Amino acid sequence: MKKKANKRDYSPWMFLAPYIIFFTTFIIIPVAAAILLSFTYFNAIETPTFIGLSNYVGLITQDEVFMQKILPNTLTFALIVGPGGYILSFILAWALAQVPKRMRTVLALIIYSPSMTAGVAMAVVWTIIFSGDETGYLNSLLLTMGVLLEPIQWLQSPEYLMKIMIFVTLWGSMGVGFLAMLSGVLNINTEIYEAGYIDGINNRFQEIIYITIPSMKPQMLFGAVMAVVGTFQAGAIGVALSGANPTPQYAGQLMVNHLEDYGFIRYEMGYAAAISVVLLIVVYLFSKVAWRLFGEKD
Repeated sequence: MKKKANKRDYSPWMFLAPYIIFFTTFIIIPVAAAILLSFTYFNAIETPTFIGLSNYVGLITQDEVFMQKILPNTLTFALIVGPGGYILSFILAWALAQVPKRMRTVLALIIYSPSMTAGVAMAVVWTIIFSGDETGYLNSLLLTMGVLLEPIQWLQSPEYLMKIMIFVTLWGSMGVGFLAMLSGVLNINTEIYEAGYIDGINNRFQEIIYITIPSMKPQMLFGAVMAVVGTFQAGAIGVALSGANPTPQYAGQLMVNHLEDYGFIRYEMGYAAAISVVLLIVVYLFSKVAWRLFGEKD
């Protein structure tokens, strides 16, 4: 009897074991390794040398590109794409919930499909549209209309690159967060709306504010966290569109690009690890804000 009791005690760990193993292997160990490497000088050939906080001090006080270009670019990109994509996902999810089921399924697939496309493939399509010669679709259209006298190097111009990055990323941002919000809107009990109208709600805007959003807080939280993580992970789009890392005059350079520049081009792994730790902290802080806004209070 005692042996049977002991077996039952260990059974939960058997179910948890796969998750614990994968989480430790792919999350805990890489994060711990990055934190340890961030305190070293490591060129991928020689043994890492402990240098304390030098990488962090250098990043904040001596890396002018990081402070003057990378950080402002990353915050601008994140503050526009994150909330913009999030609000757009909610509006589209709510609008789709108002149409018949068959049409909703088709439209949801159309809206979701850009997020399934690989970033590089998506960049190829937009590179053709924003091509800097006369054959580029946008240049060709504007030259034909007489708006331009000569082609514009859209993807090589510091003035336009960030704007194009934001536009392309928003276009492809209707991913898992959008589906979660659509699911949340569709699963709200219609009796709640009926009770709301009896209690004094008299238009669709009040319906959204007082019933829809409070009823789908878990989906809103999930969408917010996915938007934060996705936005700060974005970086390949600028390099893919401009065809260079660093991007022209660092106009589209984000923290992920800066990390790749130092880690895989200059092979300063310790410095790149310090950048990744700073990025991790920024993502964590923004995720905490999302928890504050949409997490359960109890």
